[in-house]
Amino acid sequence: MQFNSITFAVFLTGVMLLFWYILNHPSRITLRNLFLLAVSYLFYGWWDWRFLTLIAASSAIDFVAGNRIGSSTDRRKRLAWLWVSIVANLGMLAAFKYFNFFLESADVLLGALGSSVMDLRLDWILPVGISFYTFQTLSYSLDIHSGRMKPVKDPVAFFAFVAFFPQLVAGPIERARDLLPQFSKYHAFDSKAVKSGLMLVVWGIFKKVVIADRLALYVNDAYANPDILVGPSAIAAVVFFTFQLYIDFSAYSEIAIGSARMMGFRLSTNFRRPLLAESFKDLWARWHISLTTWFRDYVFRPLRNLPGGRNRRALNVLIVFFLTGLWHGADWTFIIWGLLNGLYLLFFDTLVIGPMRKIPEPLSRILRTSFTTVFMYTALILFRAPDMAIAQDVFLALFDWDLTQLDANPVRLGMVEREWRMSWILLVGLFSLEILVEAKPKLEAFFSGGIGLKRWMVTWLLAMAIILLGSYGLNVLDQEFIYFQF
Repeated sequence: MQFNSITFAVFLTGVMLLFWYILNHPSRITLRNLFLLAVSYLFYGWWDWRFLTLIAASSAIDFVAGNRIGSSTDRRKRLAWLWVSIVANLGMLAAFKYFNFFLESADVLLGALGSSVMDLRLDWILPVGISFYTFQTLSYSLDIHSGRMKPVKDPVAFFAFVAFFPQLVAGPIERARDLLPQFSKYHAFDSKAVKSGLMLVVWGIFKKVVIADRLALYVNDAYANPDILVGPSAIAAVVFFTFQLYIDFSAYSEIAIGSARMMGFRLSTNFRRPLLAESFKDLWARWHISLTTWFRDYVFRPLRNLPGGRNRRALNVLIVFFLTGLWHGADWTFIIWGLLNGLYLLFFDTLVIGPMRKIPEPLSRILRTSFTTVFMYTALILFRAPDMAIAQDVFLALFDWDLTQLDANPVRLGMVEREWRMSWILLVGLFSLEILVEAKPKLEAFFSGGIGLKRWMVTWLLAMAIILLGSYGLNVLDQEFIYFQF
């Protein structure tokens, strides 16, 4: 069930009506959680009912493991149950997402010896969102083992926490200690929260349908035909994909946060204007924040706390970014993209960004952001390209300025002139808005605060734009979010 679909609009409306008019009562918290679990499983099973067995198994294993870890005082038993959780969760993730990738990589090496293991390939469907809920449930066991939280005794609340439909498929990746307690509380109706949540949902759908899916027209054409790209069109493809990725994913997060807010649940912020980052350290503090902080807390800090770990910072950073790339996809393009970001963080920030801080502001900030932008955008060629060959073609096209080819293949590729101009107008408008909010953060309250007329006027304008300016008209509503593949 897509967020940007009529089906979801009907689904969310029905959930909201039942939630607030029937189930929201201090004496019905367990019934409310059962309802949320049921509708979340309906939402997830809409893609393929077989996926439900995996999320139910992951929930059951971590619920039992968490309680065994929390109730035991024997260090070895606690560690053993933690490993049950780790092996079960990462084992399912490896089997469904990475098995064939590792098999293919091994086959390349064995091919030199005249052997092959490709007969062992698994023709399994990748379950939607498995990377997200696996990390969410795994952090629960890790937090109990480290003493950050106590295990929950209510299985209904725990299962509902794991499957909570607003953030189930593409995050944010919530920590149990933040979200799980909210399932044990009564949520009083807050009209302001409902209104601001609804506006956030509409804003997210606008960004997805009107901007991101329009950019996808160009990006898909460019990466399907990299041989026709030259300098200007290659630059446009790189810029458009960077914005498409950011807008598409941040739109999903905003719809998730808004949907949860309308039911009284608070989800974490996942983006904070990352395209305005002034270094790669700043970028990863703004981009997919819930994943970045997950790797920081559960991988980087444990590596640093190992004997001599503080002296191996560079290696620890590269391990984290290797895993970050691998988390995004079972392909060498993602791994190299991750390692490249790790190298940028280690060396680019020191050698390039560092000296720029000596230049007076605001010129220094403009230069820092501009240089970070160039390297970030070009690295994302690896993120988008289906293989290394196409990534190479797109990268080389950036330096091909034989403009005589533009007569046969205009810069706008398959886009009509109106779509091309509209795309740039929307990007400039959104980027200008983000610069304004960066300078004056209180302006974010414009969408949810102030008089009711202003809020509903903005909502009405966004709704009309979705209907009138969606890149495919009404048919745009069947386009998946990019991060569904992860």
